[in-house]
Amino acid sequence: MAEENENGQEKTEEATPRKKEKARDDGQIPRSRELTTSAILILGTFSLYFFGTYMSGQLLAIGRHNFDLSRDVVFNTSSMVEHLVASGYHGLLSMLPLFGVLLVASIIGPISLGGWLLSAKAMAPKASRLNPIAGLKRMFSKKSLMELGKSIGKVLLILGAALVVLAIQRQEILRLSDMETTAGVIYALKLGAYGAIAMAAVTIFIAMIDIPIQISEHAKKLKMSRQDVKDEMKDTEGKPEVKSRIRQLQREMAQRRMMADVPKADVVITNPTHYAVALSYDPDTMGTPILLAKGGDHTAMKIREIAKAHNIEIIESPVLARAVYYTTEVEQEIPSGLYMAVAQVLAYVFQLRSYRRGQGERPAYPRNVKVPPDMRFD
Repeated sequence: MAEENENGQEKTEEATPRKKEKARDDGQIPRSRELTTSAILILGTFSLYFFGTYMSGQLLAIGRHNFDLSRDVVFNTSSMVEHLVASGYHGLLSMLPLFGVLLVASIIGPISLGGWLLSAKAMAPKASRLNPIAGLKRMFSKKSLMELGKSIGKVLLILGAALVVLAIQRQEILRLSDMETTAGVIYALKLGAYGAIAMAAVTIFIAMIDIPIQISEHAKKLKMSRQDVKDEMKDTEGKPEVKSRIRQLQREMAQRRMMADVPKADVVITNPTHYAVALSYDPDTMGTPILLAKGGDHTAMKIREIAKAHNIEIIESPVLARAVYYTTEVEQEIPSGLYMAVAQVLAYVFQLRSYRRGQGERPAYPRNVKVPPDMRFD
């Protein structure tokens, strides 16, 4: 049976990438303590095997240094302090290879599953962790019982491996009593390393069982209900009413900018009432006329009002007005199919300006503007 969220809805959906990313930011990633334990034990035991001779030699040297004392040194308290400091220093040096390997193992183990993560939220203190009632619930929870079972199984497996190792090495262990002290210590360390490697190998099987369990538990913990997925999509993409309002504001802003460009137009072509398009063309800087504004009905009326207020020529050409309206976007060049038709209108406008300045004859009104059949719209 699927788990339920706080609203009683079943968590049947896999976690979304956003949910996984948020969980990672909160420090929630799959971790296997068994994998970390296995890495520490295996690398630690191998380091004992490889550095055992060096470590045992150093420890023997420290023993000789502390037990081979002259009478003057024994009764000199300052010499005892010097011996203690020297013994601690050399003891630390002798154990340094082992400590270094264990440090590396303690880093490799956790990041092998889930990767490297440093989360401030995970390290932040939480008052809920100090709640004794919550602590008791965790102690007797299903997860705690599972961890207890795993721990008991792990102890039994390692204990079994230890007994097998002791049985196999029984004769070698008994031979230690016949060996010289130095050789006996070195050989005992090697036997211990072999036994530790054998027992550490058992933890690999435990880790291999635990890793899929932890990954499955983590995925199960992050599962979402269908409503959770919908809510996340709303938060990600925005609520419909908010998106609608944003689009409306964007349209209003674009329309205001468009209306502000109408006074820059050279001509406004109308339907005459349903459509209006404002065109601009400067032969010195433009290769093609550009549509500055367009609109239908109320917007068309506003374009005409602004054009009249700024003495911009208004030309009635229903077919051309509809063609430009449907084929051209604001601030875009008109299509090549309308070059000739628009050129007729602009030529009239420019000649009319010259006529009003007293230059040339009055041009004929462009009544029969030729628009290609494939650009005609009803």
